[in-house]
Amino acid sequence: MDDIRTMNATDETLTRRRWLILAVICLINLCAGSIYAWSVLASAAAAHFTAELGTTVTPGDLSIAFGVANAVGPIPMILGGAVNDRFGPRAVIMGGGLLIGLGLVLCGMAASPSSITLAYGGCFGLGLGLTYGACITTAIRYFPDRRGMAGGIVTAAYGMSSVLVPPVAQRLIEAVGIMNTFMVLGCVFGAVIMTGALACRRCPPDFVPVGMEQVRSARAASGKTWREMLASPIFYPMIVLLLCGALSGMMIISQAASIAKTSIGMGPAAAAAAVSVIALFNMAGRMAAGMLSDRLGRLAVLMGALVLSACGLGVLMTAGTGDDASFYLGCVLVGLSFGAFMAIYPGFTADRFGTAHASVNYGIMFCGFAAAGFGGPTLMREMQAVGMDFEACCMMALGFCAAGLMTALVCRIMMKTSEG
Repeated sequence: MDDIRTMNATDETLTRRRWLILAVICLINLCAGSIYAWSVLASAAAAHFTAELGTTVTPGDLSIAFGVANAVGPIPMILGGAVNDRFGPRAVIMGGGLLIGLGLVLCGMAASPSSITLAYGGCFGLGLGLTYGACITTAIRYFPDRRGMAGGIVTAAYGMSSVLVPPVAQRLIEAVGIMNTFMVLGCVFGAVIMTGALACRRCPPDFVPVGMEQVRSARAASGKTWREMLASPIFYPMIVLLLCGALSGMMIISQAASIAKTSIGMGPAAAAAAVSVIALFNMAGRMAAGMLSDRLGRLAVLMGALVLSACGLGVLMTAGTGDDASFYLGCVLVGLSFGAFMAIYPGFTADRFGTAHASVNYGIMFCGFAAAGFGGPTLMREMQAVGMDFEACCMMALGFCAAGLMTALVCRIMMKTSEG
């Protein structure tokens, strides 16, 4: 009886405290999402190295740093996830904050573009993977009753950096120069993340929020290990579904500014506005889809997101030169869809494979998104290089939407079979 009273008191305290923890996690993810400011930083860094080295350095020459930072993400997510699953998120997030801050400071000390690649792509990228993975899984553990909402809010905070950090970085560059900007951002972001980590306690494995209907005897931590997840047949259509959904979005998002200029005839300001539109509705999609998935089911909302993306691609295909409104509408729909996948998949993974090993499992599942992050822009670039027009590229993206819908149906059948 005393044990039950203690558990009830603990649950009541954590039910209130989890909202504060969620707010701290959002602040941490806002700092980690500073990777979205890379285009601003790269442009200024390229100009700096061109002046210092006496040879032309373009932002494209520095794009490998951004690519490496994204590509290495699943590695620290999986390795750090093992630590998080066993000991909690505090040390993982603190280590991630240290690497993020150190990576930016080292960029400020870089003497060549290759040094930037090592510092940003390696150090910053590893820290980003540690921080992002630990934040996501900690949030869904504290909100077993609202996993979609928690995933949506945390990923939206990460995406909010695309709106807030670039103008701040630009002001700093104008005031103190690019190398000092790297150092200032590194010190600030590193300090905020490491301080916030102190508030990120491990969620008790038997935590049940007050008001959540669940039998006490079923409270014990449960879930499949990564080996058991890989042995589960449904894992494979799930990761293919993530790959298809993210690929169709990445193909458009990665090239939105250049498409706006070359295919629609927009000026630089209007093209930049299109990128901002995608970023804003990407965030909106994360929050809305996450909350809807708690009510309607993860798979139903993911299928709806694919239909939304297909509609957006259809609108983009019909947008001709000067048709800015249609292009913006297509960007809105694609942005909403892409945000849905980012928000729902952490909770979807936890729903299917449990939370006991959620950090490692989601790190492995995230490989599907990492592959899309590399494959989408690469595929788009190669298709354009061989002379394929924008309409053909949209048709290819529509094919991935169709493949995603078929894969989602396979998932639904497998889920019903396992439940039956």
